[in-house]
Amino acid sequence: MSCKRLQEALEECHRRFREPERSALCKHTNRKLASCLIATVCPAEVEAVQDLCTSSGTATKRSNCREAQLSLAVCLSLHQAPPPTK
Repeated sequence: MSCKRLQEALEECHRRFREPERSALCKHTNRKLASCLIATVCPAEVEAVQDLCTSSGTATKRSNCREAQLSLAVCLSLHQAPPPTK
């Protein structure tokens, strides 16, 4: 999955608009790019969240949803850049 077109669209939006309008006008593209990047880095975890967290459901489903969300959070934290060293 490539997020290049979304990144280019967001960059163009940032070039065209200045704050405070930029936040509102680029919000949708920003969210789409973020979702694309997350799905690229942690595809299985994103799929699990989408499958398990679509509705409230049973207690078991809610529990499985929380576990899927935690797995996604762990996956994302493992892909974060380490803090710069001093």
